[in-house]
Amino acid sequence: MRQITAYSDYKSPYAYLAKDPINRLAEECGVVVDWLPYTLDIPAYLGSARLGPDGRVEEENRNAHQWRRVRYSYMDCRRQARKAGLVIRGTQKIWNSVPAHIGMLWAKRAGADVFHRYHDRVFERFWKRELDIEDIAVLEAVLGECGAPVAGFTTYLTGEGRAELNRVQAEAEAKGVFGVASILVGDELFWGREHLDDIRAILLAG
Repeated sequence: MRQITAYSDYKSPYAYLAKDPINRLAEECGVVVDWLPYTLDIPAYLGSARLGPDGRVEEENRNAHQWRRVRYSYMDCRRQARKAGLVIRGTQKIWNSVPAHIGMLWAKRAGADVFHRYHDRVFERFWKRELDIEDIAVLEAVLGECGAPVAGFTTYLTGEGRAELNRVQAEAEAKGVFGVASILVGDELFWGREHLDDIRAILLAG
């Protein structure tokens, strides 16, 4: 069966919005999606900030332009999420999604069904502020709940899994990936779900 590659990051609301449409596209076109993690370096282009429990900014390293971009992005994502019946709540800090991404790679080893349960639940719960993607024990619990083996995950997380994630990231960047959701159809790169119609046309023509 033909395959496309999709790169995703759990801390990206745009990646969350793209997940289900990409899966539907793949089913419609008779292709398999190879989902891979791509960890965004958000402070490099949008600065950083941390909010307190009351929603007020406690720490920030953003200029006015970056704040406008961030505020618009969340407004736009919530608007699109309502159409899809999803919940997206603004985050209170820039999260380190590396542990959850290594969890993604671990879940893939357990098979497609396990992976999709993990992928769906991590996204949904994180954007409802119900899941800490930096907490190893929390991620282990989700993996177990989804049917993945838990024994060995902690060792994998700091060793082989981290090396595998670094390799995936380097290979993605060598192919031109810079953001999520990114989709590779052969060697052709598309960034953003607004290109799904173009991808559909390519797949149905091929």
